[in-house]
Amino acid sequence: MFFAEILNNLSFGMSVALTTTNLMFLLIGAIVGMIVGLFPGFGPAAGIAILIPLTFGLEPTTAIIMLSGIYYGSMYGGTITSILINTPGESATVASTLDGYPMAQQGRAGPALVMQAIASFVGGTLGVILICGFAPVLAQFASSFGPSEYFLIIMLGLLLLTTMMGDNKLNGIISALFGFAIAMVGVDSVSGAQRFTFGSPELISGIYFVPVAIGLFGIGELLYCIYTGQHKMEKDRVQFNFRSRDFWPTAKDYLTSKFTFIRGSIIGFIAGVLPGSGATIGSILAYSVEKKVAKDPERFGKGEMRGLVAPETANNAASAGAMVPLISLGIPGSGATAVLLGALMMWGLQPGPTLIDANPDLVWGLVASMYMGNMILVALSILAIPLFVKFLDIPYRLVVPVIIILCVIGAYALNNSIIETSMLLFMGLIGFGMKLYGYSPAATVLALVLGGMAESTFLQSLIISQGSLQIFVERPLSLALTLFMVGAIGLSLAFRAYKRYQAKRSN
Repeated sequence: MFFAEILNNLSFGMSVALTTTNLMFLLIGAIVGMIVGLFPGFGPAAGIAILIPLTFGLEPTTAIIMLSGIYYGSMYGGTITSILINTPGESATVASTLDGYPMAQQGRAGPALVMQAIASFVGGTLGVILICGFAPVLAQFASSFGPSEYFLIIMLGLLLLTTMMGDNKLNGIISALFGFAIAMVGVDSVSGAQRFTFGSPELISGIYFVPVAIGLFGIGELLYCIYTGQHKMEKDRVQFNFRSRDFWPTAKDYLTSKFTFIRGSIIGFIAGVLPGSGATIGSILAYSVEKKVAKDPERFGKGEMRGLVAPETANNAASAGAMVPLISLGIPGSGATAVLLGALMMWGLQPGPTLIDANPDLVWGLVASMYMGNMILVALSILAIPLFVKFLDIPYRLVVPVIIILCVIGAYALNNSIIETSMLLFMGLIGFGMKLYGYSPAATVLALVLGGMAESTFLQSLIISQGSLQIFVERPLSLALTLFMVGAIGLSLAFRAYKRYQAKRSN
């Protein structure tokens, strides 16, 4: 019954994804995602944010399929730089440098690049299969949610801000408060009074998510790259023959990695489903587990194929797993999924328990497109490796102005608003400052996306209960969510106190 449901959902999704339009934009998204991954430090969140304006004239399903292609396509592209020039294109591909680059130095760049493509495909495919099984179950469980439960779920999402804040929690809190402040601009959802509009009619409807996301992630990242001199850096690129027999992995590479594919995929998917963990933690955890279970752990870090396969299967399975809480509960677990959440809301779609029932074509079309996208990406990763390697030779100083121009045009095209274009540039400067001084753009975007939802569901709950806070504990589900949040906070505080105690003891 379980597998029959998975096949039914996938077959319905395939009928949506396999249209000419959706396939074309999926291909565009996959290629752009790989290119985004080639730029060190840029990441999928910036790529998605910059290209949101290009999807305004598309159907919501087509647009989300394209943006999702950018999301998991960047995982493929980021590994190319990890292997060839020892520079991860995205944080989730950091673990891939540990054995990928040593393999390239040993003349095995070809097998490493091919195997990472296959590992990414396996991880992404198993992730898609698991989505089909878990997302409907989770959505069905959450279908009984009322405003109070929605508010508590959103608060759980906001608790995840701590995972995006890095080591400096104060800077992270300031970043989140900045996001909440932006969300306050506009009209109060209950009284209808204007807030912080400063008399501007263009701000009555609030500050749109798009210019903020593009500014913080796109412009901010570019300015930071220029400031740190990455546009001048030259890396020693590994040279190899694409037509040689040595370009392909050996039978031994496949045999030694056969269980690594499965372990990495499962670990990555679980890490993706748990909001706040994500592909970075999943890839590092998969690498650590693989090293621990290996009979010859001393080989890791010196060009071991299993050390490349483990993080690659994990980061792509995690990308698929992250879609489960996003689709089923409306909770993003990373900067990239927060941008996707904002994009869904921009099209009038509300991620959560009702999304699967209300928009099955979008949900299952998206899931099926992820499988198709992985098929496209594994072919691109192998056949277009020479092209992408050449792309690395394009001077960064030529790429930066083109991207900035696209950002400005996209922000202006949203509502033909000079104010929003100015907001984009202003947010770009703020994003640069955040990156420079250790603040968190991801926390700001997540607070902006969830802040308005938290306010409206909280006020709806108080209206239903006539101002009583008991509504958050009087139903079994509300009480369970409240106790879970209190317990999570308590455990976090206890863990921090224990770490301080251990540090004092060691001194």
